[in-house]
Amino acid sequence: MLRIHFTGDDLAGVRMAARPDALWETILSFHRLRDRRGALVYGAWRSESRTRLNGETRLLGALVPTRGYFPDFLTPPEGLDGLDTGLQAVRATPPARVHTELALLASSRPGGPGLPGWARDLAEGRQEPFGRLIGALRGYHRAAIEPYWSHIEARVEADRAVRGRALLDGGADELLASLPPVLRWRAPVLEADYPVDRDLRLDGRGLLLQPSYFCRGTPVVLRDPDLPPVLVYPVTHTDAPVSGPGEPGASPLGRLVGHTRCAVLRAIGQGGTTSELARRAGVSLASASQHAGVLRDAGLVVTLRQGSSVLHTLTPLGAALLDGGGAQPGQRRPQRRRYARNGPVTS
Repeated sequence: MLRIHFTGDDLAGVRMAARPDALWETILSFHRLRDRRGALVYGAWRSESRTRLNGETRLLGALVPTRGYFPDFLTPPEGLDGLDTGLQAVRATPPARVHTELALLASSRPGGPGLPGWARDLAEGRQEPFGRLIGALRGYHRAAIEPYWSHIEARVEADRAVRGRALLDGGADELLASLPPVLRWRAPVLEADYPVDRDLRLDGRGLLLQPSYFCRGTPVVLRDPDLPPVLVYPVTHTDAPVSGPGEPGASPLGRLVGHTRCAVLRAIGQGGTTSELARRAGVSLASASQHAGVLRDAGLVVTLRQGSSVLHTLTPLGAALLDGGGAQPGQRRPQRRRYARNGPVTS
């Protein structure tokens, strides 16, 4: 079990990641690529990605085992700013830290295969192996993550909307209580199902909550307790396909207001900007804007401007209509509640 201990300052310092982290998604997806679980969510992705991969998996497999510890330096906080910035941070890891974490990796699998020669050279501070590692991470990301990035962004944005609503309803306490069932908020401790028994004391540093598309089963934290604390946890996945216009099982609400407008209304049920609605509903930006305007004129939606963007949320009437309109499997309803979801191996 993992126990994360909060002080009052830590509760004030809880924050949500603004977007998916390019390197966390890269590393955690590498776990998903090699297991057979979650076929409904990851099956097609596995098949498609494997056709585009070359030698990246063999090289990355030396540092990222199928389970257990992998080096913390592979997921620096700069991954939130995109792949290039994250990879620059990986390359800039101090040699002493690389040596320590690779020694820990080697000791975590006694009797198993040792580190290959290039990884031992990396541990000794040589730069040429870093070039190979950066190239493998970039190539893997291009093949397995980049084609799906907009979908990953949409799922993380939807999760952020739910967390934001919990925060507005009840502050940090309600936010922590709204996390997946594998995470249990028993103030002042957040407990999690975990492969090992561990206590993480935040000591006033706060906690970054990082929703992840490729996290599954259990949350993930960094091994080094002195690094900035981050908790990576799984977003909700819709296992069942969403019905399209005229298909069997299409919802009554879709037949009433039109299937595209119904999809936009459901997307607004999570709260979001026009571009986020377009991604979630699978329509163009212009179409999302037009449908949101019609829903607003009907009193189902409120639109607020935030800087250069507009944020759409449901009115009570819109929430009532959506709540009785046959929400699709896995779709959250716009009301305060606990949220269940699927849950990777731990770092």
